[in-house]
Order: sequence, then structure tokens, then C-alpha cells
Amino acid sequence: MITPVLPTYARAPLAFVEGQGPWLIDEKGDRYFDLGAGIAVNVLGHANPTLVSALEDQARRLWHTSNLYRIPNQEKLAELLVEHTFADTMFFTNSGAEAMECAIKMARKFHSHAGNPERFRVITFEGSFHGRTLATISAAGGEKLTKGFGPLLPGFDHAVYGDLESVKALIGPETAAIAIEPILGEGGIIQPERAFLKALREICDAEGLLLIMDEIQTGVGRTGKLFAHEWAGVTPDIMAIAKGIGGGFPLGACLATERAAAGMTAGTHGSTYGGNPLGCAVGVAVMETVTGPGFLEEVNRLAGALRQKLEGLISAHPTVLESVRGEGLMIGIRCKAANMDVVNAGYDARLLVVPAADNAIRLLPPLNITDAEIDEAMARLDAACVAVEAAQREAAG
Repeated sequence: MITPVLPTYARAPLAFVEGQGPWLIDEKGDRYFDLGAGIAVNVLGHANPTLVSALEDQARRLWHTSNLYRIPNQEKLAELLVEHTFADTMFFTNSGAEAMECAIKMARKFHSHAGNPERFRVITFEGSFHGRTLATISAAGGEKLTKGFGPLLPGFDHAVYGDLESVKALIGPETAAIAIEPILGEGGIIQPERAFLKALREICDAEGLLLIMDEIQTGVGRTGKLFAHEWAGVTPDIMAIAKGIGGGFPLGACLATERAAAGMTAGTHGSTYGGNPLGCAVGVAVMETVTGPGFLEEVNRLAGALRQKLEGLISAHPTVLESVRGEGLMIGIRCKAANMDVVNAGYDARLLVVPAADNAIRLLPPLNITDAEIDEAMARLDAACVAVEAAQREAAG
């Protein structure tokens, strides 16, 4: 018999009822250290007092009006994002998939508005993940996402991630844009050389294409810069964000230059809930915190400390862990053991990590994690590795 909640998730047998900082508390009162932060969502931890205050204050005043009217909180958040990014304008959404939908529509509309409606194809990359809508699974490709959902939306060509020649081979008279995650998140925390992103920018400029950055998982301070493309010194034309910008409240946005957004006039796009007063009140609080004095510098210091401890764990458990990669507090560990063995051993050690492709686990802690909390998390990861080693010895006889 089917469950009341559609069974589209392979859920762990855990249910959490309370959170505080990097901690989650389950129905039995057991405390778990959350190194996943809701998959890079809870950038300031659970029940952060600043975000709680912003939400409660707005909830007592006004929840929703719709985009038929001006929304002051939306305008304030947009101004903050314009101040701190390449963007001149943006459209607010409820999720990352919706932000990417807007980005795809905007790229197509840009060329149509310029008199070139035949330019509608977008080059994306194998191993990417942009959401679960028909357009975004078509954009990412891959049987795991697309099987059973055909026919897929036409207009996407898939290059090899990090391979410039494969990108060039796909460019034709119908190409409108290139869309890329500056670091593959679901794909296993894999990043190309920074020169690759620069080369994509140069190609877009030379060919009249738009460059779309999917910073849904990498954005809002996760990598030690406000957005990951900043590490490469590259400026996109359009950028999709979500996850961290709401700190746990469903919120996303599609940011763009004035040029790229030229065709997006009244009536071309819309959202009932996108950018509502509640979500944007929290988004403002997140942005003011993450862009505050010294915040990102501390993220980078903590990232260095965590990375050093992880290298030590890899040396101590060579049959379980293989290598560490990533940027800032977006960290991937390629496992020697099956990654789900490490995830499940983490549950027993009261530690939450996130699986990814390429037999990796992801560590995506709150950006305001402390040194003492890192030590606690590493002790639990060490215990999980010890348990996996014990299982390996038992299996070997």
C-alpha cells in the first residue's frame, strides 16, 4: 500500500523534531551532529536567533500579498544582492529548480528579443544537477534523472565537464547559452580548473552566448566567497541561487545583468509565492550576516582547519576514505569503502553526512560552525570510520 507521502525518497529511518546550531534532535531525544545542513541550506545553522527574529517579526505583520503589488522586503533583498554581485536585476522564486527554469527562459528570450529566435539551445554538462522539473532534468541529462519521463524538453546539448574542446564542438547557429555549476554538488564535489570557467566566459563573448552559473549549492558563502565563480574572476550573465539564501526558508532567485534580462518584460514570467514578505525578510537577514565584516574570512579559516583534520582522518583510515576535495565549506570526500557504508555508520555515530556521485560523501556544515564543533564532528566521523573498518575485517573473515 502506498504511503500518504509519495515514496520518491529513500529516506533514512530518522525523524527530527528540533534543531539548534549544527545539532538536530530526533523524536527520542537523541542528538545528531548535522554536517549536511539540509544539503547546504542551513548556512547559519538550525534555529539561528537572527533568522528566527526576522521571521517572527515579519510573521506578526504580513505573510503574503502576491506580486500584484510592490513588496518592500523583496526590493531590499534585491538591492543587497545587486550591491554584492554582478547583477542588475533579479526574479525571486521558491526553489533552485525554479531559478534555473527562469534562467533558461531568460536565455531563450534574450535571443528572441534580439531577433534571433532560432538560438534556443543551451550547452550543459554531464554529471550536472539543476533540479527535478522537466526542463532541468532535460538540461542535466543522465538516465537516473530522466528515465521514464520522456520525451524530454529539446534544446540541451551535453558537454564533458572540464573539457573545453567538447564545449566548442557543440556550439552552432542555434546555441543560446552555456550553463554550468562552478562545482558539481550532487555530482560529487568536483570542480574544473579556474581557467576552464574563464575560457567559457571568453567563448560566450566571442560567440554571442550567455553564461549561466548554477550557484544553487555553491552560493551564499558556501565556498568562502559569496559566490563560487568569484574564485575564477569570472562574471556570468545569469545566475540561479537558492538553498543558502533562505537559511532554511524556501527561497531562490534568478539574477541577471540588465542586458541579459532585456526581454523579460511584464507578463513574461511570474510566481505566486516567489519573493513573498516572509521569505525575503529571512533572505535579508541571511545576506546581512554573510556579507558582514569578517564573516567570509572566518569561513575560509574554518575551512582550512577542517580540511587539515580531514587529511589526518584519511591517513588514519585508508581503507575507508581516499581523498578530500572542494572549496571552502563545500567539501567532498571520495571514499574507498562504499559511501553509503560511511553514511550509515555516521547515523550510528550520531553524525549526518550527505552522499553524492563518484562514491563521495559531502560535508556541508553551517558556515558559522566553531572550532570546538569541528572537533566534535571529526570525532564522530572517526568513530564511523572505525565501525566501517570493523565491518570490513568481519567481511574478510
